[in-house]
Amino acid sequence: MSSHPNKPCNILQFKEITLMLDCGLSAHTVLNFLPLPLVPSTRINNLPNWMPRDSVDAQLEGELKECCGQVFVDSAPEFGSPQSNVIDFSEVDVILISNYLCMLALPYITEGTGFEGVVYATEPTLQIGRLFMEELVKFVESSPQASSARHWKDLLHLLPLPLSEADKPKSWRQIYDTAKVNASLARIQMVGYNEELMDQTALKNADVLILTGLTQTPTTNPDSMLGELCMTVAMTLRSGGSVLIPCYPSGVVYDIFECLSTMTLRSGGSVLIPCYPSGVVYDIFECLSSHLDNSGLSQIPMFFVSPVADSSLAYSNILAEWLSQAKQKKVYLPEEPFPHAFLVKNGRLKHFKNLYAEGFSTDYRQPCVVFCGHPSLRFGDSVHFVELWGSNPLHTIIFTEPDFPYLEALAPFQPLAMKAVHCPIDTSLNFHQAKKLIRDLKPTTLVLPHQYTLPPPSATHRVDLVIESETPPIPFKRGEVLSLPLRRRQGRVGLEVELAGRLMPTEVRPGVALSTLTGALHIRDNRHVLKVVEDPEKGYSNKKRRVEDVLKKKPSNYTWGTLDIDDFIQKITQEGITDAKVEQGPNGYIIHLQNEDTLIQVEDHSTHIYCEGDEQLRLKLRNILLQCLNKF
Repeated sequence: MSSHPNKPCNILQFKEITLMLDCGLSAHTVLNFLPLPLVPSTRINNLPNWMPRDSVDAQLEGELKECCGQVFVDSAPEFGSPQSNVIDFSEVDVILISNYLCMLALPYITEGTGFEGVVYATEPTLQIGRLFMEELVKFVESSPQASSARHWKDLLHLLPLPLSEADKPKSWRQIYDTAKVNASLARIQMVGYNEELMDQTALKNADVLILTGLTQTPTTNPDSMLGELCMTVAMTLRSGGSVLIPCYPSGVVYDIFECLSTMTLRSGGSVLIPCYPSGVVYDIFECLSSHLDNSGLSQIPMFFVSPVADSSLAYSNILAEWLSQAKQKKVYLPEEPFPHAFLVKNGRLKHFKNLYAEGFSTDYRQPCVVFCGHPSLRFGDSVHFVELWGSNPLHTIIFTEPDFPYLEALAPFQPLAMKAVHCPIDTSLNFHQAKKLIRDLKPTTLVLPHQYTLPPPSATHRVDLVIESETPPIPFKRGEVLSLPLRRRQGRVGLEVELAGRLMPTEVRPGVALSTLTGALHIRDNRHVLKVVEDPEKGYSNKKRRVEDVLKKKPSNYTWGTLDIDDFIQKITQEGITDAKVEQGPNGYIIHLQNEDTLIQVEDHSTHIYCEGDEQLRLKLRNILLQCLNKF
């Protein structure tokens, strides 16, 4: 249901259970819209309107604006939510969330759709995902856009690139509000640390392996990109410039921070790092602070600006069991697991909800380091700093996030004097690691996004950057429905003790006994158990009541065995039918009742009575036939 393999949302239907695997939200669509500045921007307001040459649609007037040859939508930004016309969300039983970056579309799915299922996620995923959603909502709400353009979506064939190739823009959605965020997250059932709800050993020799979320930058190495970033920052600062780094709030930002902290800021430059509120940003704190200390620049102030800065910093220190072993040990010592907590305590790292927060204008001074969002450069405090520093060639903007192509992110700010450097840092599983994983797990069937079956567009000659397996993988695209080759003809089913005690076996031949059985089939952890059917009046849904009604109509007994033709003829003769003629056919017998104009066809596994609509005669013959069979 997603076109982005790193923002997955897949539906798996198996054994009458409908699972949703992640519900990622694609923010790449916001690059088609103009930025939302924190303060009115004369430059953006004065951009000329754009109209297609072959269109006279007055409703399109003012929806599109042009900047340096590229056309943008002048409207509130819209996001690529999971495709909703493939399945009814009310039919989804369970949503499994693997990480906080793959849950941002959850409010679109659980609210206002009839969804009644359960959502599973770990505590860090829930808490950090909440921060992501809250920050995203507040960023957009802080710069409200009065207009809402929609007519351009009907004229894609008249629009220039990249708008003309927009992926199903009519399915794009404006961001949800805080109320929907809270209602959606309230549905999540948290999974405790190290708690197993699924059998992990089943991964080995699995019937089906669905592979998503591989690195988006397969031709680059995260460590080398981090080193290049540090060198670029050092060069910029030595020349008296400032650095802007739009990035996500998880993972690599901590590493960047630790590395940058040893660099020299003696030239009086500043560093601005637009980012998300958690995760990566703490890695940057750790890297940068170390570099500053080693360079004798521990007095350089750092500012963390985010609507959820307070909560983000707090959560990073209380989720101890989810940290690496080295950081877990620090939790139980009189020291913080992350250096940023020490930096906050000593006043080196100051955090504010926004640029207008009390104390920011007083504490702010240069040289300094500023962390803020959003990495798309379409909303948030980073828009303000790009507008502020963009005309100075001494400044540099470094892009570390692979989600947003840096030239597209910068397009509405052109002409831009500040330098732009692309250092994507993606620590996701790379293609070589993924292929090793596949060789170790040996899945019978491999299912993956079609992008993984071709070399990346940036390196079409790199055939090694293609996922392969012993059997050809099954690729999928957005909106496709696949029938996976998973066939099970038999399965082991256990009987509940009480239900087993109700069985009344009947011996049908020496050593073989049969019994009717009515029960409720319970499936959990791939185990099947038949239990006693409960009282349908005790809170059962309409669906379960319908099942109960069917069970109540079951026959009182079952027949079996081979029909004795002589016994049957004798019994119908006793009932006054004396003109029966029996003919042996290739698969059984044909009995012709001439006076009654009736044919009875008897085969090994079925019997058919043709009596030209005489229902009373048909029932009479049926009852006689049943008398000639064994029952249990």
